[in-house]
Amino acid sequence: MNIRSEQEMLSFGREFAKGVTYPYVIELIGDVGAGKTTFVRGLAEGLGVKEQVTSPSFMISKSYALPNGGYLVHYDFYRLPEPGIMQDDLAENLKNPNNIVVIEWGESIAEFLPKEHVKIEIKYTEEGREVTI
Repeated sequence: MNIRSEQEMLSFGREFAKGVTYPYVIELIGDVGAGKTTFVRGLAEGLGVKEQVTSPSFMISKSYALPNGGYLVHYDFYRLPEPGIMQDDLAENLKNPNNIVVIEWGESIAEFLPKEHVKIEIKYTEEGREVTI
């Protein structure tokens, strides 16, 4: 799928949310600025999150309340070559059956991800961004 604008990425996230069941884990793969957080913003809107979604780059993780009582938990492991105590936080959030967990830069925690998770890769092309699920 080719996405040409930020608005299209938001729409893709909103549409993707329609097929999400609980619990759900998404690994986002892509360069800095590829649109990963923009996708999460659209996903959050589609899931009914009322808060403004921002990048967790400096916080490592951010949580947003979902209407079902769970959370949309957004991780960014870019600055962590080793997960450290965030491994425990991730494990706790993965156990909650009402959570949606989204992970950016997940190489350092790949062994802790459930085998059944969705990978979304976003690559720059001349036509925009190529998204592969």
